[in-house]
Amino acid sequence: MIDLKKLKIQRESNLRIAEIVLIVLVWLVIIGSPVFMNDDNNFDWNRLIRHGNVVIPLFIIFLINRFYLVPSFLLKKKRGIYIGLVATLIVLITFGSFLVTEVNKKSRIQPPPHEMNHQLLKHQPPPPQTFHQSVPPPHKPPRPEPQPLPPYLNVLLFSILLIGFDTGLMSSFRLARTEQEKAKLEKENVENQLAFLRTQISPHFFMNTLNNIHALVDIDAEEAKESIIKLSKLMRHVLYDSETETIHLKKEVDFIRNYVGLMKLRFSSSVKITLNIPKKIPDKTIPPLLFISFIENAFKHGLSYNANSFIDILLQIEEEKLKLKITNSNYSKDAGHGYRGIGIINAKKRLDLLYGDKYDLSIYDENEEFIVNLSIPI
Repeated sequence: MIDLKKLKIQRESNLRIAEIVLIVLVWLVIIGSPVFMNDDNNFDWNRLIRHGNVVIPLFIIFLINRFYLVPSFLLKKKRGIYIGLVATLIVLITFGSFLVTEVNKKSRIQPPPHEMNHQLLKHQPPPPQTFHQSVPPPHKPPRPEPQPLPPYLNVLLFSILLIGFDTGLMSSFRLARTEQEKAKLEKENVENQLAFLRTQISPHFFMNTLNNIHALVDIDAEEAKESIIKLSKLMRHVLYDSETETIHLKKEVDFIRNYVGLMKLRFSSSVKITLNIPKKIPDKTIPPLLFISFIENAFKHGLSYNANSFIDILLQIEEEKLKLKITNSNYSKDAGHGYRGIGIINAKKRLDLLYGDKYDLSIYDENEEFIVNLSIPI
């Protein structure tokens, strides 16, 4: 038996681990980007230190967004407030990064005056030549190297990308958890409905069977005793075997045989009851008590004590299909009685819940006959 609680905990744990792994990978890329984009053989550690001026503000924005803004506003459907607070947070952090950058610029140590003069003399052009010499062609000045963006601009750009990524990630995993909860609730709802329908089947079935035995007591007491023994077997099947989701097909077939055997005792020889079941039953499983409502409906509406009547029950087993055909004489005064009987209605609800659109059911009148054709996958 699968422990649904443990399965739920395991799925939740898997989602949490996947989310953490993605977050760690993203931050490793952000922190290590100076290393990945370095073209020089000698790595500049100062560059990595300066990169901290971008990483630290980003990490602050990440923490505030993930643990405060998203849970407090976005998940509570306060999207307008969330967007406003996120924009305000990014502007404040970017402005703080700008101030830090400007302070660092002003606090840089200027070289001494004599070193400045030496650098100026070093960069002065040489004196003009007094003698004739071949002048080499002028060289184009080297292109200036592209300057990196200031840290505060990096903070602004990366914070927008980071907020979008983190919010999307949280929303995606929240949606996955919601879908899991929805699937679990739907499964529990189906199980509850099936259990409710089984409780409706059991009293209805036993009421008719007890009426049959009651009629038999005055006719043949010994036969009535044997019938009670058969009924006890049927009760065991309904009360215990039917509590499982599926049951072996052979047990369900034996249940049908016992039921039809009990019902035959009630009617005279003017009623023809035929049960055709294959001798070899494959080792398959089906939901319990799936056919009894249709068979019971045939006995309830298809037989008459005053006229010749019949019930023909045919069970066919193919490779992947189980087919049930019930044909009976129709003595009901109300047309279409089979569609309105509580047993047939409940049986169809069970089929919808169990098989969806993977089963075929047709119920119709034809030449004073009532016919049920049911085909389910096995």
